[in-house]
Amino acid sequence: MICIKLHKSYRNVVAVCDANLIGKRFEEGKMQLYCRESFYKEEEISYEEAVKRIKFQSMEDATFNIIGEKSIKAAIEAELINPEYVKTVQKIPFILVLL
Repeated sequence: MICIKLHKSYRNVVAVCDANLIGKRFEEGKMQLYCRESFYKEEEISYEEAVKRIKFQSMEDATFNIIGEKSIKAAIEAELINPEYVKTVQKIPFILVLL
């Protein structure tokens, strides 16, 4: 499952994270990822639903904060990101997208 939360602002921020990473923290050098439930988890959805929502929000000019293998794979399938730009912290992939 994938957790997703839409933060509404002048420009929506879509937080997407693999469900198994919620509540965990990863550090490597100066890089840190903290998968806070309050930021990433509004609801848990299927991979297929994540692809649909990512596609829709990308057309709405949203920004994205994506963490985890399944979530990154969904963003690639939704044609939101180029896998070349994905970074890792302790082997956990993540990307920030500003369209």
